[in-house]
Amino acid sequence: MLEVADVFREAGPAYRERFAARMLPSHLKAMRDIERCRTAALGGHLRQCDHCSQLLYSYHSCRNRHCPKCHGDQTRAWLDQQRARLLPCCYFLFTFTLPDPLRTLARSHQKTVYGVLMACAAQALSKLLADPRWLGARPGMLAVLHSWTRAMLYHPHAHFLVTAGGLSRDGQLWRLPPRRDFLLPCRALSVIFRAKVRDALRRAELLDQVPSHVWTTKWVVHCQHAGTGDKVLQYVARYVYRVAITNSRLESFGHGQITFRYRDNRSRRLRHCTLPADRFIARFLQHVLPARFTKVRYYGLFSTRSRDALQRARSLLTQFTQPVETSRSCPDAPGDTDTAPASDPICPLCRVGVMRIVADLRPHARYPNRMRSPPRSAA
Repeated sequence: MLEVADVFREAGPAYRERFAARMLPSHLKAMRDIERCRTAALGGHLRQCDHCSQLLYSYHSCRNRHCPKCHGDQTRAWLDQQRARLLPCCYFLFTFTLPDPLRTLARSHQKTVYGVLMACAAQALSKLLADPRWLGARPGMLAVLHSWTRAMLYHPHAHFLVTAGGLSRDGQLWRLPPRRDFLLPCRALSVIFRAKVRDALRRAELLDQVPSHVWTTKWVVHCQHAGTGDKVLQYVARYVYRVAITNSRLESFGHGQITFRYRDNRSRRLRHCTLPADRFIARFLQHVLPARFTKVRYYGLFSTRSRDALQRARSLLTQFTQPVETSRSCPDAPGDTDTAPASDPICPLCRVGVMRIVADLRPHARYPNRMRSPPRSAA
């Protein structure tokens, strides 16, 4: 199967030679890690079937959080943790999008502007939900940052999964919104969000880099009912440990051109995009996050400082509701498995024997992309 790593290996050296002086260290590291992922460069182990003697070479994952092949186990673990954290109530999904004139600034100051986007969206939600006209209580909020469209274009936005209700100020009641299908007015929310972003950028001394008309135009904040929240969790879980595109969406790579497919958001039709390899790499790398940037954040009742309040809210809700059964399916993209499973796998050839580790494979620096290395005895 065609992989992003194949594109990086073939077109990456020319791309780095051309743009290395302007590339961020995080971009260079992501390219290097993805190119080496599950190759001899990282070492691994050799398995042999105890029935038919079939050999299986397995190489270590790079564990880079932007790699399309890694983190299958972490994705499943994260999804299970979030399901356990969710309160047994209904949810709304809010999406906050940075307007186009701010995207150049966001690309140049990613850590600052992304942090402003998430923090200001949370503050705007908390401010309105504290108003007795809408809720008058403290909700739970889970936020996930995304920076792409399905076609990998630069589009910074944050998804917020928000409880349809909240804990009263005295902690004695779980308050519900006046209407089951409505939580907040998005127009008022967008105005508060815009003002808070402006103030935050002024404190960061970046306001003079933003066109003045941005603060008088309408900002996009979208809201929709999200049921129990489980489907939203399954959606965001796919991109908590990877970015932009999976290997399964790549169609072809030849003559310096790469084609991938995506589904159009409006028409829901499947479309294809063909790009020169250097433009494809540039689109991918613009979604690589700065080192140590936290793309999943928790606010309100879901924050780490509110564990007692969260437990109080859970106790109040479970007194009046039955436990909600949620789907446990979270399909992985092809190739999204981990290098070393917890138990020995069944032989893929005979389907009878078990694949036992018989040798370790040292990292092979001279031939980093070779798919086999001379085995070294595990003893």
